[in-house]
Amino acid sequence: MSTHRLELGFLSFVPNPYGPDQAGRALEDGLRLFEHAEQLGFDIGWIRVRHFEEFPSSPLTFLSAASQRTKRIRLGTGVIPLRYEDPIRLAEDAATVDLLSGGRLELGVSSGIGQFAKILDPVFGESDRGFSAESQHRLGRLREALAGTPVAHSGAGFMSIPADVDLTVTPASAGLGERLWYGPGTLASAIRTGEQGLDIHVSTLNAEETGVPFAAGQAAQLRAYKEAFAAATAGTGRTPRLAAGRIILPFTDPRDADAYAGFTEGYASRMHDDGRPHDSSVNIRFDRVRSGEPARIIDGLLADEALAEVTELTLTLPAPGGIDAHLRTLDAVAEHIAPALGWTPAS
Repeated sequence: MSTHRLELGFLSFVPNPYGPDQAGRALEDGLRLFEHAEQLGFDIGWIRVRHFEEFPSSPLTFLSAASQRTKRIRLGTGVIPLRYEDPIRLAEDAATVDLLSGGRLELGVSSGIGQFAKILDPVFGESDRGFSAESQHRLGRLREALAGTPVAHSGAGFMSIPADVDLTVTPASAGLGERLWYGPGTLASAIRTGEQGLDIHVSTLNAEETGVPFAAGQAAQLRAYKEAFAAATAGTGRTPRLAAGRIILPFTDPRDADAYAGFTEGYASRMHDDGRPHDSSVNIRFDRVRSGEPARIIDGLLADEALAEVTELTLTLPAPGGIDAHLRTLDAVAEHIAPALGWTPAS
């Protein structure tokens, strides 16, 4: 782990197990998670982003509510797929949430999942640039907007807008553009993230198969990112922030093994012990689920070479399990796991 204080985050799908007519109940569960994590001293809570699934598709709306139910914990999007966002509108919404939260927003983005393009492109608009190029174009526009760079010109003016002036995104939230994270999945995209001077958030899968164990492949990504970041930001005094997600399920309560049984068994059945999917056509590798006795989990995390590179460990909560099990998992990680890795509760 880092020689500095390790930060602890959690990442939630904010799942809806109740059915479409009770989506509000699921969102309330998610807000309870953020409130509870803040009480435990977690540094940050991240929310997943999904379209057309039983998870939130409007993360900033959710975090706006979370900002009013919490005081200290930072609020992150993990991650918004830029391919399907208007970057100017995203900048407007993000700045609004950041101001409402007192500067606690951590804006995590990525390109999105290319395999979903056939479904989502007809809905959100197709591009002649191609999937990755379009995502990078929108990332550039987002960064300009957050930095206060003019994004339009007033021309003849309209209502309260004067004529012949450059227009910038409002409201503006100072510093938000420096709290921009990117979620890569490959060595090349990790290097590009460093070259762009962005913070990095890696997950529980590598989006390429390189023939090495999961942690070794991810560690290579993080080291290459650090080198690229240092070169890109030389002389600025900036230091990178690196977060890595891990599925950690300490079974300190006898109810939890049952609550997560369907998830852990299903996860294991889809892949080999080394994280390679049984479907050999899928060019990815997964991390394993860290479940069971806390001491064994701690040993595994201490031996994880990718975690030696990070400034934040993100507890990735499974979608299944239910709100009560998720709350107990936050408790168990905060009490039994994270302190052994160098974390102390935020005050």
